[in-house]
Amino acid sequence: MRNQASGLDKLLSEVKPATKSTKFIAITSGKGGVGKSTISANMAYTLWAMGYKVGIFDADIGLANLDLIFGVKVKNNLLDVLKGNASFEDIIINIESGLYLIPGHTGDEILKYNTNILEKLNTQSVILDSLDYLIIDTGAGIGESVQTFLNASDYLVVVTMPDPAALTDAYASIKVSSKHKDRIYMIINQVRNTKEATKVFERIKSVASSNIPNLELEMLGKISSSDIIIQSNRQRKLFAKALPQSNVTASIQTITRNLLNNMEQNVLLNNESGFSRFLRNILYRF
Repeated sequence: MRNQASGLDKLLSEVKPATKSTKFIAITSGKGGVGKSTISANMAYTLWAMGYKVGIFDADIGLANLDLIFGVKVKNNLLDVLKGNASFEDIIINIESGLYLIPGHTGDEILKYNTNILEKLNTQSVILDSLDYLIIDTGAGIGESVQTFLNASDYLVVVTMPDPAALTDAYASIKVSSKHKDRIYMIINQVRNTKEATKVFERIKSVASSNIPNLELEMLGKISSSDIIIQSNRQRKLFAKALPQSNVTASIQTITRNLLNNMEQNVLLNNESGFSRFLRNILYRF
């Protein structure tokens, strides 16, 4: 860990001043299969459609799939960066003008490079440090690599669904993350209606209030179960783009607006450049 910290410290000394501060939004889940990556991708697109410059980083180590959700072909990915065969600038995919994907890697080989991922972030990337928002689609669970991204991000969103295992694991993620976060947001996915979503959220909030007294837990919104989402994923299309008038798109728009409103109320008064601050947040965890 100390070597990693030293490497990050060196990177920080090379950072150029920035005129804006990228906001980092980590989206995670306690377990897989709750729709986290689909939500991350469609939120990124929705932010872009609202006029922001947005990046999305596939940080689901070993199980990356955002390229499939966006329907793009990847020539080089995160593993190539970690091996030294490419820079972050080389692997960035321009989805739309002002919407960028940093693709991850699917497979076990990347796991042995786990501790080097954050050291390899190119802090002099003109594209990345000019973003308004960078969404980090993390892996599921409470592993060390996942927590590193969560702890260093400005905002944390936990996705869950009305399933006992998903709820238990979501609470575990919230509890671990609360050591570094005093405010965590939630999205309740695959629900029948608003009543069910509220019931699920209140159940988790009640347990959290009893055991994590200083934590503010807020629900950004819900997404109902829909064949539209299933079909869009099969067709490798974003439902927010392909079906802008659908109910699920309206839900993701509401969730995104709610997050933006919360951000405006909790502005981080920090002039440090986006990636510099992100790396420094990581460095100070060690």
